[in-house]
Amino acid sequence: ENSGGKLTLGLGKDIGGEPIFADLTRMPHLLVAGTTGSGKSVAVNSMILSILYRLNPDQCKLILIDPKMLELSVYDNIPHLLTPVVTEPAKAVIALKWTVREMEKRYSSMSHLGVRNIAGYNQRLHQALNNKETLTRTVQTGFDEETGKPIFEEQILDLKPMPYIIVVVDEMADLMLIAGKDIEASVQRLAQMARAAGIHLIMATQRPSVDVITGTIKANFPTRISFQVTSKIDSRTILGEPGAESLLGSGDMLFMQSGGKLRRVHGPFVSDHEVEKIVDFLRRQEMPTYIDEITEDIDESNHNNTYNYTTGDSNDKDEEIFNKATDLICREGRVSTSFIQRHFQIGYNRAARIIERMEKEGIISKPNRVGKREILSRKIDDE
Repeated sequence: ENSGGKLTLGLGKDIGGEPIFADLTRMPHLLVAGTTGSGKSVAVNSMILSILYRLNPDQCKLILIDPKMLELSVYDNIPHLLTPVVTEPAKAVIALKWTVREMEKRYSSMSHLGVRNIAGYNQRLHQALNNKETLTRTVQTGFDEETGKPIFEEQILDLKPMPYIIVVVDEMADLMLIAGKDIEASVQRLAQMARAAGIHLIMATQRPSVDVITGTIKANFPTRISFQVTSKIDSRTILGEPGAESLLGSGDMLFMQSGGKLRRVHGPFVSDHEVEKIVDFLRRQEMPTYIDEITEDIDESNHNNTYNYTTGDSNDKDEEIFNKATDLICREGRVSTSFIQRHFQIGYNRAARIIERMEKEGIISKPNRVGKREILSRKIDDE
């Protein structure tokens, strides 16, 4: 209660019995690893409760991703959630991509106000509200026909306070197995840039191997917690040195802050009954306001949404990618769905639609008995 941090997490007590707190805004992201039964999920619960105790839904929002479908589902329907607890790996990828877009949107809003981070943004809005001031920015609308000088106008900014957004992933290994490349790209962007926008990640895994905690992810998560792991190799993967394999389990952890120093901490225990009591209390206070776009794939939907991805823009982009894909296959002399996927970094469904359209328009042939297609338009052009 008395700690000065914005997003204070109660981590437990050190070997001297002193309570240990950490501010998520200073971390700014947290990586947690530990085997089954080591206390990892209890620690994630205690971190979430630390946030729920201190901040109301207007100050902090949560996106909870739980591929195991058991650990975080208890938090469904609390007012702090932006979307129901995400349990499908495919939807988890979409949720992370939405978070990247939200980060970019926040950067744009902050640049309009000329502030550097979420704290400065909210403070500026608070001052404007108290002073009954209308926030504006000067934009160029064209040029004077006679003098050729630029014409500027004052544009009123319709801005709202930004809550912190915390993305909690309870089992990262499942996501990396199904969509490793997409997950890693989104996590890398968020870890590198999301701090100033008030977006923070807490990612947990029970398999701290190099294919789950890749070099890219490790480099962007300087603050890490390791519970008991099975081997020195796993300890080195998560902390960079051995030691975690000798921990006692049941909440015994090594906490590595961004400076690289290790502290041995014993995590707090939160019972299921206590979690349920808190969640029931929160549900009675307010209903959650969900954002549907968080788990809707923009590539697959052709309707408007609140983030300016209009149907017209989507169709224009599809047409542009189709033309580029046609040029690519004619130039390279090879055609396949996976080839287009890799080259343009798009989903399978979208790449398959492009291939189908090429076939309809006579650019490529139907697949032969071994699944290969011939490029027809290039032959016609050559003739």
